[in-house]
Amino acid sequence: MPTPLLDRLVPATEFSKNPGPFIDRASDGEQIIIVKNSRPTAVIIDVATSRRLDNLDTLENDLRMLAVALVRMATDEGRRFALDDVLDELGIELDEEESE
Repeated sequence: MPTPLLDRLVPATEFSKNPGPFIDRASDGEQIIIVKNSRPTAVIIDVATSRRLDNLDTLENDLRMLAVALVRMATDEGRRFALDDVLDELGIELDEEESE
């Protein structure tokens, strides 16, 4: 059974005096919430949870990019423009060195 929320709240001063037991609890998979000035300010988690969160961030970004690609595919009208035509329309001239 998960630890109740109130049992996971730890005042910052208490944590700074004796962090060992809280680190041990976190390494066992418990999320320890550090409270400073009566507000939750940090969470101590185990390495496996940290890796899982990093992986979720990566998957979230991949999903966002996939959604953008799908929307672009669904709304593509097939029109394409040559770079030179766009540059001419905008009045932009590339130097010989930049275009190589």
